[in-house]
Amino acid sequence: MHKINYEKYYFISEYDTNLIKYQSKKTNIIFRNYNNNLDIGKIKILRDFCKKKGCHFFLSNNVKLAIKLGLDGVYLPSFNKSFSHLAYKFKKKFIILGSAHSLKELNIKKFQAVKFFFLSSLFKKNKNYLGIYKFKLFENFAKRKLVALGGINENNLKKLGLLDIYGYAGISYFKKKGPLKKGAF
Repeated sequence: MHKINYEKYYFISEYDTNLIKYQSKKTNIIFRNYNNNLDIGKIKILRDFCKKKGCHFFLSNNVKLAIKLGLDGVYLPSFNKSFSHLAYKFKKKFIILGSAHSLKELNIKKFQAVKFFFLSSLFKKNKNYLGIYKFKLFENFAKRKLVALGGINENNLKKLGLLDIYGYAGISYFKKKGPLKKGAF
């Protein structure tokens, strides 16, 4: 068994503080909305709400705006293969997160200076499905902290103990109404 107190990452795609008000302080919020133009005013409100709550707030795929708004960091999705953000000057505590689905994407994320890799899909059986055994192979190759992503729910949460991961991420797992169930995780 590995780490018990995992970092949690909750992907949100809309401005609604009700989505995050019941989350614990240990739940990091990643705002990603690839369909609409970003409303900077709403992002500032979310940033302030997260700061007041004591959780980290990340913006997806927009490094320049994340730096400008003083966010905790940025999330680079697997389709972002740009290195232009490396020319920017970051605060000391600015964190770059990134997702990968293959070894090639994992290497690209290493060159993008990603601190934590979001590796998917662990349980969700889609085109990027890894499963536990392939995920463990990626653990050896990554040499950085991994965050499990894809299909995580209350039924398979204990299986995360089989992996050497830093945390887990999701959408539907965190969307429950009211506080999450307390326990080992």
